[in-house]
Formats: sequence, C-alpha cells, structure tokens
Amino acid sequence: MKRLNKEILTKTIRKVAVWPVLFYQYGISPLFPSSCRFTPTCSEYTKQAILKYGLLKGSKLSAKRISKCHPWGGSGYDPVP
Repeated sequence: MKRLNKEILTKTIRKVAVWPVLFYQYGISPLFPSSCRFTPTCSEYTKQAILKYGLLKGSKLSAKRISKCHPWGGSGYDPVP
C-alpha cells in the first residue's frame, strides 16, 4: 500500500511540475515567433524530461539543453535520453 501511495505521489508531483511549462507553451509562446533551434522545442523537451525522470533530473536535463541554445550550440533533433 505504501508503495502505491509513493507512486501516486511521484506521478502527481511530476504532473504538477509541468504546469508552468504548459502555461508557457499555451499562454506565452504563441505570442512570439517560433525561434527554437531544436526538435522537440526546449519547452516540450522540459515537459518530457520532467515526466520521464522527475523534477530534479528532468530539470537538470532541461537546463543542459537550454544552455546549448545559442548560435554555436547546434540544432536539429535532440530527444530526451
């Protein structure tokens, strides 16, 4: 029973953690022209990373990805590992 509660809590935290990303994707991002160098976009990558790995590791992967977003940082397909 405790394991089930821990799994439910973990999934809930992950889903709540992506709310700011969803707000950005649907509320802020449409107001600006698309400029992401990567596929999936950095916000989609962040959402996928948090849902797959949790808040801490997902955020770390997201920060690493966003740090590559500059003219010399590459571009193209870069999925969540």
